[in-house]
Amino acid sequence: MEISAGGRFEVRITAADVGKRVSVRRLSDAGSAGEKFTDTVGVLTSWDDGVLLITRRGGESVRIAESALVAGKVVPAAPARRRGPAASYPELARVASRAWPPLESERLGEWELRAAVQKVPREARPWGAVAGRRAGFTRRANSVLPLGDPGLPLDAALVAVRRWYGERGLPAYVQTATGAEGAQDRLCAELERRGWVREVTAELWIGALAPVADLAEGGGVLLSRTADEAWLARYRRKGVSEVALRVLNGGPSVWFATVPGAGGEAPAAIGRCVVDGRWAGFAAVEVDPGQRRRGLATEVMAALARRALDEGASAAWLQVEEDNEGARALYARTGFGAHHAYHHYREPGAGAAAVPGGRPRGSE
Repeated sequence: MEISAGGRFEVRITAADVGKRVSVRRLSDAGSAGEKFTDTVGVLTSWDDGVLLITRRGGESVRIAESALVAGKVVPAAPARRRGPAASYPELARVASRAWPPLESERLGEWELRAAVQKVPREARPWGAVAGRRAGFTRRANSVLPLGDPGLPLDAALVAVRRWYGERGLPAYVQTATGAEGAQDRLCAELERRGWVREVTAELWIGALAPVADLAEGGGVLLSRTADEAWLARYRRKGVSEVALRVLNGGPSVWFATVPGAGGEAPAAIGRCVVDGRWAGFAAVEVDPGQRRRGLATEVMAALARRALDEGASAAWLQVEEDNEGARALYARTGFGAHHAYHHYREPGAGAAAVPGGRPRGSE
């Protein structure tokens, strides 16, 4: 905290510092016998009508009354990772978006509107879809990637976004990120102010690729360029459509890994990797529940990593939710660490997007 030469705390931030990373101390229980303080670090996303809104690294918004401030100052951006590859948020956002490519897209200034949809027959109505409308595959392939200025005031841009997705029978989603330089902390706050609902939050982790390749021998892992029937039999999304297959098989250089099951049963484990320049992105690593804790996920990732190294990749990324403790422990052991949190905001008043197989575990 900022302390003056006389030993007093000082508030050295103003409304002009909106958009900057700050550290503040406030009275959290001014009415108690002993004053208690709470410290908050994050991006100052607004300062209106005597109330500060600070967005923390994980995307949580903290409202602080100006009258409760004890001290505050602007602080440097979050320190860069001490290990693993250097990477900016825009670079990773574009790489991740190419790993789950839309079937159609349109530019709105520097925003990219993305959709991967299909017609829903009246008699089918899969995944809770309304008859005659379309169902999208993965939120990432069916959301706005807002990297920059939309070329319109925000309210007008959001109207255009809602119209575009409405024409395709989809609720509008905006994908944002927090906790990294160049991320959209202020956009998150503005969306929440307008009633948009944060539906999914997960983290994107990065690490060096070579240590992943050294995890295991990878023996018995079959690699393919397409998601065949065996691979799809283990994939957690049931009833994979033609649109879903086009998204799964899309990307710069896609590989699918399969550990065959015994006696012709569904595979014991699967995985997907997209190689894109120096990056290899891992997703859909799934293991038969009856065969977990046998190192199969490690075997799958190692085999995919070796193939990615052969194609010239050197860095790796993946996505994981905060409550997936097993996966987080595995990735941390292999040198991965969180780079930023990402979120999907749904337009006000719209139902949650019906996604085949239920809510994704932060990988799509």
